Amino acid sequence: MSKQKDVLILTGAGQIGMAIARRVGFNHKIIIGDKNIKNAENISKIMQNAGFDTSFLEMDLSSRDSICNLINESQKYGEISALINAAGVSPSQASIKTILNVDLYGTAVLLEEIGKVIKEGGTGITISSQSGHRMPALTPQEDEQLAMTPTQELLSLEILQPKNIRDTLHAYQLAKRCNVKRVMAEAVKWGKRNARINSISPGIIVTPLAIDEFNGIRGDFYKNMFAKCPAGRPGTADEVANIAEFLMSDRASFVTGSDFLIDGGATASYFYGPLKPQK
Repeated sequence: MSKQKDVLILTGAGQIGMAIARRVGFNHKIIIGDKNIKNAENISKIMQNAGFDTSFLEMDLSSRDSICNLINESQKYGEISALINAAGVSPSQASIKTILNVDLYGTAVLLEEIGKVIKEGGTGITISSQSGHRMPALTPQEDEQLAMTPTQELLSLEILQPKNIRDTLHAYQLAKRCNVKRVMAEAVKWGKRNARINSISPGIIVTPLAIDEFNGIRGDFYKNMFAKCPAGRPGTADEVANIAEFLMSDRASFVTGSDFLIDGGATASYFYGPLKPQK
């Protein structure tokens, strides 16, 4: 085997994850995990052709065994010093159950398991969503439950039972709210290894998936959202990577357990501007 390097794990083989990995993945062994092995292979090849050292494998975020397998395979190359979690499903892609299993439970398990092995001084980013910021405030007790409940018990919470979830968008909002709370709780644990974990909540970012959405049944909704936000446009994966690169650098050594909303002001417009829902 070649000389061991620090390992960067990228979960979710998409444009945002790749954009971040290209900023911070030099001089790392990059392990790319995705449920769709073809997507993982494609991103791996693109990055290899740009000079990065990558490998890929199938990884199901909803499965603890699959997550642990990814970690075990990654550790064959060196210590895991960085995590970029960009895996997930969208409200128009999946059922309520799948959204909760992948975006909520899976992300919680991934942060937990990586936190057990992250290298001293390591860093992590998980991609949440502006959706988590649009839902009405939960009670302090509900927030604490989302943050602190043992992962194996998370999906048993009353707030996450089908009778209490209106539709896939509501499930997605709950999942993303949980991501942010989970990052806060995990930051305390990661701190014992002098490691840091933060989340980023993007708004509408132009990716192949987003373009499909623009041209689909919810297309007018999305186009109206970015037309009426202060930025007046959707964002790019590299604009998310700008923030992630900072957060994963030594310049952000005092930043952990935080969430960064990157949505061109869409959430501001939703609460206090032209995107505010009409009652």
